Amino acid sequence: MILTGEMLIGFSALRGTGGDKRAFNPATNSDIAEPVFGMGGSEEVERAVSLAAQAFDVYRHVTLAKRAAFIEAIAENILKLGDELIERAHAETGLPVPRLQGERARTVGQLRLFAKVVRDGHFLGSTIDHAQPERQPLPRVDLRLAKMPLGPVAVFGASNFPLAFSVAGGDTASALAAGAPVIVKAHGAHLGTSALVGRAIQRAVKEQDLPEGVFSLLFGAGRNVGEALVGHPQIKAVGFTGSRQGGLALVRIANARPEPIPVYAEMSSINPVFLFPGALASRAEAIGRAFADSLTMGAGQFCTNPGLVVAIDGPDLDRFIGAAGNALTTKPAQTMLTPGIFDAYCEGTRTVAKVPDVTRVAQGEPAGKRQNSAQAALYVTDAQRLLTSTELEAEMFGPASVVIRARDFDELLKVAEHVEGQLTITLQIDAADHADARRLLPVLERKAGRILVNGFPTGVEVCHAMVHGGPFPSTSNSMFTSVGATAIDRFLRPVCYQDLPDALLPDVLKEANPLGLWRLVDGEFITPTQAVGCVDGLQFATKQRTMNLPI
Repeated sequence: MILTGEMLIGFSALRGTGGDKRAFNPATNSDIAEPVFGMGGSEEVERAVSLAAQAFDVYRHVTLAKRAAFIEAIAENILKLGDELIERAHAETGLPVPRLQGERARTVGQLRLFAKVVRDGHFLGSTIDHAQPERQPLPRVDLRLAKMPLGPVAVFGASNFPLAFSVAGGDTASALAAGAPVIVKAHGAHLGTSALVGRAIQRAVKEQDLPEGVFSLLFGAGRNVGEALVGHPQIKAVGFTGSRQGGLALVRIANARPEPIPVYAEMSSINPVFLFPGALASRAEAIGRAFADSLTMGAGQFCTNPGLVVAIDGPDLDRFIGAAGNALTTKPAQTMLTPGIFDAYCEGTRTVAKVPDVTRVAQGEPAGKRQNSAQAALYVTDAQRLLTSTELEAEMFGPASVVIRARDFDELLKVAEHVEGQLTITLQIDAADHADARRLLPVLERKAGRILVNGFPTGVEVCHAMVHGGPFPSTSNSMFTSVGATAIDRFLRPVCYQDLPDALLPDVLKEANPLGLWRLVDGEFITPTQAVGCVDGLQFATKQRTMNLPI
């Protein structure tokens, strides 16, 4: 596919007039010559949002089968891009080819997951409470609830995942699954990659004969395009993955609107790892080596990177630090995504190193002549220093971490109470640690969206049970996840229909249940069991049975 440097607004490809920009190769520290991308402005935002608003009512009413087929078509079109997509992403990010191949598989997998979610229809939350005209002292009216999409959604591509958290990433996939048109602002670090994936989505919209405003892709230098998108009255929600500064800026814009809207911003997390005495006594060296592998994976450019380690001081903790440090010294410096991210990482490590009573105990191999390449680092200090030094709680976003020595378990608890909200918190425990872990868990449940045991947080499974979210500042809204099937809930709201005639009800709430969905009817879950009808070429059921499930 020939890259033209044009934005995609509906079915059109347009060159922005807000200035020119070339993509950048961080490994060579140089521009990529072709193409030159035209940046957009307020005029392109207005056109894209107008098309999205026009498409909204049509798109949200297409059948679930057609919506699912559209999402699957996006996945297939991404695969059809073949090596061209991987090669372009590699050039723009410096990420290894195997990593990008895995990320493409994850991107396709989460699209297919959301296609299944759409077909299942459970996300609609179909609920019926039949009228009770004979009820005393007052009769009950007929009430029916289903969820509908909020409206057009603005998605900001992330720097660290050019595929899985970008143009066709989790925010886009879940919003499209909810029935919401999407306008993506491409990240400036991977313009060509974004354009290729954008073409794949645009083609799927055409193939499925959907309104052109279902998807648009904008380029923008600086903040103008992003601020215009979030501030536009027709945009009803925002998906963002990036820095705390960037996420909070979007939240402020959204809250200042005449009609405030939700911003689902994944921002800052240092993902503490708590090492318990029993685990350290039995396997300190193995934990240390595995920790070093997790810390340096992808040059540490994961939102779940383990940036803080907390343990009770003693010889076993020394064994962990020694093993982790020895492993880190053999880790090569790795190219970071952009010069800006590399500079921020270097500044972060310098800031930590200047904090009193902080000791750097290990470094990875030096970068040498490699451009924008991060050298891993491990620091050690005590709990009192952490409790009084905000610099140690800042996300370094790279392959660096700080080990905290606690005097005893009570001080470890103080550290747990002190840290900010996190995406993840990890426990390394053995059976002998269960009693202490039980004391710590109530604190961790208040602090994190995912608590894991005897693993490391890098690696976020895309499935129904995953939570990739957490209390502030890890996200701007701890009630939702940006990964997993329930990510769709961010872009839905409930609507209740009172005494609406059956002919006017959405199919999901009609008495005959033509879509054949599980529904909560008069307080009991009900599912069809006998196919007797046909809708859109698929057989559905009207005979029903109940099944006792927890609500």
